[in-house]
Amino acid sequence: MKKKLLSLVMLVVMGLSVVSFAGAQAAPIEIVFWHSMGGVNGEAITKMVEDFNALYEGKIKVNMEFQGTYDDAIAKIMAAGMSALPVDVVQIYDIGTRFMIDSGWAKPMQAFIDAEGYDITQIEPNIAAYYTVDGRLYSMPFNSSTPLLYYNKDAFREVGLDPDVPPKNFDEILEMARKLEVRDDANNLTRSGFGMGNYGWFFEQWVGKQGKAYVDNGNGRGEKPAAKVVFDENGAGKDILNIWHKFLVEEKVFDYLGQGNDNAKQAFISGNIAMTLESTAALKSLLVNIGDSFELGTGYFPNINAGDEGGVSIGGGSLWALASGDEAKEEAAWEFIKYMISPEVQAFWNAQSGYFPITVATHDLDAFKENILKYPQFQTAIDQLHDTSAEYVGSLLSVFPEARQLVQTYTEKLIQGEMDVDATVAGLAEKINSAIEIYNLTN
Repeated sequence: MKKKLLSLVMLVVMGLSVVSFAGAQAAPIEIVFWHSMGGVNGEAITKMVEDFNALYEGKIKVNMEFQGTYDDAIAKIMAAGMSALPVDVVQIYDIGTRFMIDSGWAKPMQAFIDAEGYDITQIEPNIAAYYTVDGRLYSMPFNSSTPLLYYNKDAFREVGLDPDVPPKNFDEILEMARKLEVRDDANNLTRSGFGMGNYGWFFEQWVGKQGKAYVDNGNGRGEKPAAKVVFDENGAGKDILNIWHKFLVEEKVFDYLGQGNDNAKQAFISGNIAMTLESTAALKSLLVNIGDSFELGTGYFPNINAGDEGGVSIGGGSLWALASGDEAKEEAAWEFIKYMISPEVQAFWNAQSGYFPITVATHDLDAFKENILKYPQFQTAIDQLHDTSAEYVGSLLSVFPEARQLVQTYTEKLIQGEMDVDATVAGLAEKINSAIEIYNLTN
């Protein structure tokens, strides 16, 4: 019923835009849309595209193609090159932003915005800021997320912790994790207080949470692209890895659940760990999979140090329009992108996925308000976004995909005892700097 309502509302809201787009034509303009959403998120994307095609029947037809992971999608873009790109709109993850700008293959959103006089204030400013360089919005935010702390409220109640007061930093996490441990009669651990995956995105976030830069040249947003990392110079990297080493290696209080986040997510759903870290985008799937097993709580992404005053930066992905030179296709791509970020569609997308509604007016819609009342956990992510200053917008780096994997590789060396903290930070910085140098020399 809700999906039918979305279609009816959009027919009314977008009607004028449809009428104004293009004149009479023998066949609809066809564009190709590459995306990387699977599962329930993929189902939601399919519904949104189907509704767009129905709304623009005879004028525009979007042919949607799933490309696998974000890494798969950008790898296909890189392999094809501009001359052979069989796509008009592509969903690219946040860390692909610098590459897409440098490639020159995209038509910046700012070009469409300026031509139409589109009201950019409709977009959440903290989200738009990430994709804005030198005052130009390069891509349209779409599936935006930040990391959150997720915790088991029932477990908190069992051990006398306030279920409405999650930990704010790692000192508090340690204190609570010890209380949340459960052992059987043979003293075997059956529930850990905290567990997490080794995910490079978290490292980036903790640099920003300390209010420090990841790379030089204005955190990669200056006139020149980043030439080196600075987390080894400003102490951010050492502070982060000291926490990992202390709690995973020295005191063995936290569960290390491998590279990536799949194992941590499953351990949390199963009740084997009482607290973990994950993206806001995981909220809906966590709610579905946990069901009635326990009450899910959400908190801000924790600080490394109690006195940290930085903030989180946007993750997820955005929509890029490729500069094909075909004016009709480019305009059709712009119509499609506007539809995907319209308030009604964003309310549907938020309810189905857990990603932020990136359009401010979405918050005024009854559908959005009803979803927040039903699932108040969503409000945590929105509050965290609004409590973050725009100065912590996050870094841009051409080789971020490679850097993120290097973070995971070197962190695992630390956890396995192959390197100490200082050697890990130094080795990680050296490897990423080498990748940056090679990229800058060849581009």
